Formats: sequence, structure tokens, C-alpha cells
Amino acid sequence: MVSGVVLAAVNDWGDCVVDGVPTLKCLEVVIGNIIFISSTVAILVLFAMLIVGGIRFIWSGGNADKLKVARGTLTYAFIGLLFFVGAYLLLSIVDVLFLGGQGRIFRFEIPEL
Repeated sequence: MVSGVVLAAVNDWGDCVVDGVPTLKCLEVVIGNIIFISSTVAILVLFAMLIVGGIRFIWSGGNADKLKVARGTLTYAFIGLLFFVGAYLLLSIVDVLFLGGQGRIFRFEIPEL
């Protein structure tokens, strides 16, 4: 049995709705959800492109043109994966160096006055 804490998930509205009316505090939830969903879609697309490139590579049958297309698909999928992981690592480093490593850079929060 696997147990653990899920750190990344679509956020609930919480206390940002007052008397049925969303406040500016709801912007935190909306932007956080957009970031989470876009990251999930990016990972799924990268995974699909790796699979498509692999299938094209297998089905090429030694044809030079088909091998070139498959190699291009795999190359661009790996480049996209490197950009995604690099951006995450860069943000993590900025979080540790400048924000104390509390993970605040991955949470969009509007400061209260």
C-alpha cells in the first residue's frame, strides 16, 4: 500500500469567495490551477511525442527519410523535456537562494495589506 502527500493538485476555492462573490484572492487559485494544468498538459504532450517518435523509428524500416523524421521527433521531444526540467530546476534554485527554500515560488500569492 502506497501512502504519501500529494503536493501538486488543482486547488479548491477555499475562503476567497465571500457571500457567493469571488474576490481578488481567487486570482491566486485561478493562476495556480492554470500553472498546474499547463504543466500536466506539457508533460503528457512530451510523453506522447516520445512514444510517437519511438513508433516512427521502429516503423521506418531502414528508410532514410522516415528515420530522419523519427530522429527529428525524438530530438525535439527531448529538447522540450530538457527545457521543462531546466525551467523547474532554475525556479527551484531561485527559490532556495532568494526565498529561503520554502517553495513559495511555486505558489502564487497576493500579499495582504
